[in-house]
Amino acid sequence: MSKTIIGDAVANIPWEDRPSGCSDVMWRYSKNPIIGWNPIPPAARIFNSAVLPFRGGFAGVFRADQKNGRPQLYVGFSDDALNWKIKHERLAWVDPAGAPSPTSYAYDPRVTLLDSRYYITWCDDFPGPAIGLGVTDDFERFTRLERPLMPFNRNGVLFPRKIGDAYVMLSRPSDSGHTPFGDIVLSHSPDLVHWGRHRMVMRSGGEGWWQGLKIGAGPVPIETKEGWLLIYHGVSAPCNGYVYSFGAALLDLDDPSKVRYRTRDYLLTPEKPYETVGFVPNVCFPCATLHDAASGRIAIYYGAADTYTAVAFSQVDELLAYLKQNSQL
Repeated sequence: MSKTIIGDAVANIPWEDRPSGCSDVMWRYSKNPIIGWNPIPPAARIFNSAVLPFRGGFAGVFRADQKNGRPQLYVGFSDDALNWKIKHERLAWVDPAGAPSPTSYAYDPRVTLLDSRYYITWCDDFPGPAIGLGVTDDFERFTRLERPLMPFNRNGVLFPRKIGDAYVMLSRPSDSGHTPFGDIVLSHSPDLVHWGRHRMVMRSGGEGWWQGLKIGAGPVPIETKEGWLLIYHGVSAPCNGYVYSFGAALLDLDDPSKVRYRTRDYLLTPEKPYETVGFVPNVCFPCATLHDAASGRIAIYYGAADTYTAVAFSQVDELLAYLKQNSQL
């Protein structure tokens, strides 16, 4: 029994033990992918999506690339977090006054339980990529709030509680295109509206070429007794195009702009056919975790080849030990 994660016991998260003969600290679900091509009538692909516990089961906000090519957000529910019933109508935003507030496009959501409400961040159109912010209490009605940060920006990830007197968000300031660069930055807010006190957290590069081009925050950080466990993606640029892998870092509990440990080597990189072949080949992009504070089990949800939704597993004590032994700063 692990007592490392600070949070709730969620005993019904997906789990498979490490396969026989595997020594990796992170391993794939044997029945990946859990969502494949043409999963609902409006969408060709669902990937890079966010899931979390909800009312004894699970809810999710999913990136669905529609058959007109534009991504939008859709809502789904599941009893086991593996078999999903995804609504066929896109998520409908209203503004705080209740008027419709549609999105031009929306992709790569994260969902954070914060102050007993569910906050959604995603890549929004300002125009041009910016971070969108919205909230729901029931995954039925969704209120769109003011965009928290200036464009151009991506990978906005809220922490699940205030740190000191401030709400805290990770992001990756970028450009208006496909962003051939990127570092992870931390921002603070007293009210989720006004943001400032920006701090550099991690830069791309280091010893690992797998993260040499750019990096970006992945799932909502997991609070542990040793720090905030952040799973993040890194991108390299070999001669045949970009490759997206992911690693992990441990951020200071009281000041998460301080990195205590950071993986030198990737934890997961495109290897399986559903990761190397698809709409965009060679992509593993993490957007969500489910974790059980009692057992220390972690299920990581990631997009594969910009086509599929897949799951991997790790155990928090093993992952933290690996971080300490294989760290770069």
